[in-house]
Amino acid sequence: MENDNVTAQSRRQFLQSSTLAAAGFMIVPRHVLGKGYVAPSDKLNIAAVGCGGKADYNIQQAYNGGSDNVVALCDVDDRQAQKYRAQFQKAPYYRDFRQMLEKEAKNIDAVIVTTPDHMHYPVAMAAMQLGKHVYVEKPLTKDIWEARMLTEAAKKHKVVTQMGNQGSSGDGTRQTEAIVQSGMIGDVHTVEVWTNRPVWPQGVKSPKDRGESQPVPKEVDWNLWLGTAPERPYHEAYMPFRWRGYWDFGTGALGDMGCHFIDVPFRAMKLGYPTSVECSVGSVYADFFQEAYFDDVCPPSSSIHLRFPSQVKNGEELRLNWYDGGIRPQLPDGCDYQTVFGDTDGGMLFIGTKGIVSAELFGANPRLWPEAKFKGATLPKPTRPLVEGGWPGHQQQWVKACKQGYGAYTSSSFDQSGPLTETVLMGNLAVRSFLYREPRADGKGFNFPGRQKLLWDGKNMKITNFAPANQFVKREYRTGW
Repeated sequence: MENDNVTAQSRRQFLQSSTLAAAGFMIVPRHVLGKGYVAPSDKLNIAAVGCGGKADYNIQQAYNGGSDNVVALCDVDDRQAQKYRAQFQKAPYYRDFRQMLEKEAKNIDAVIVTTPDHMHYPVAMAAMQLGKHVYVEKPLTKDIWEARMLTEAAKKHKVVTQMGNQGSSGDGTRQTEAIVQSGMIGDVHTVEVWTNRPVWPQGVKSPKDRGESQPVPKEVDWNLWLGTAPERPYHEAYMPFRWRGYWDFGTGALGDMGCHFIDVPFRAMKLGYPTSVECSVGSVYADFFQEAYFDDVCPPSSSIHLRFPSQVKNGEELRLNWYDGGIRPQLPDGCDYQTVFGDTDGGMLFIGTKGIVSAELFGANPRLWPEAKFKGATLPKPTRPLVEGGWPGHQQQWVKACKQGYGAYTSSSFDQSGPLTETVLMGNLAVRSFLYREPRADGKGFNFPGRQKLLWDGKNMKITNFAPANQFVKREYRTGW
């Protein structure tokens, strides 16, 4: 919902005028400005939307002990902003990102977006329309349509972008990618990916379903926190982090870890749009033979099965399977259980015609199986350059690229992370279609027509064989957003 002093029309006007102003900005060499002056190209002026949780790490890494500037702060929860308001006392503080961009646009070069998933798109899009470089936490967006729009906007506005899946800057991702692409394990036909998430409540009755509410803390602007999401009463169960398990705000286990784990096969196999998706989810029973139906929250577990066009001539479609909530794939023959499943966060398997590769989070510690077959084998060197500092250098890689300007390489620029996010969110489209129900004609219970293989037209962002699923491609925003 809009604040009274920021109408939709005035916001459009400020974005248009600020975009024109940003278009005239240029990096001025130090020698032109005089001795002792720090040129814009030497320090990046960063604004942070979101100051607590993962934002704490993002701001630290981007600020880099003062090698760059933090010039504006924004958070809808004053409690989350305390640390950085104290550290950056000269940086103006706002609750509404729109007001921040309106008043501080001339002072900002780049924006870090670390909010709940449902607000990634509006903040990032507004910043890019002003010509600001953006770093957006994973998943890039809440919806498939939003991911496509941000990908196109980054190219249109010629800004440097990075999604916050820091493993994409890690050595492990590059090493695992090199092994798969070298052909050591032959043609990969199946990829298995799993995580221990969710580690927050899912598959439970929400405060909304229970009719519960609480007074809004004085430090919180609940209207701004809701943003694009439908109206509902405040409850502490939603924030500051457990929002991830609620469909209105988050994207569940997939949103939390899919952009980390699926990123590795997405790059290694150079995957495009999937052709189909199907799934099953863990059930919760309220009583004997009485299945509970909680449509406000993500399910406790799921298995998702994506198919992609064959990567070999006359071959079968490539299969990528995802498991969360403690579900794991069957261990292939020749693999060691403790090694493959040793990382509590999860892992991945590439199953090829000549062997298997296992790896952990961020593609770390790749191992070839069967072990006896590959004993003494020399691993190929990564073909993509390593990032300075490895995955902890992810934010600084973006900062340095922003100083170089549009076209500078980042590990997870939106042309890469946008399509990845679309693929990840296809899993949630399948889950929500699986849970979709319609009343039976006789009035006795419900049918679940979305429990089938869904066929995907990636170019047009459309499920072609089950129309109700398309409501999950692009959601409706709350009035005023």
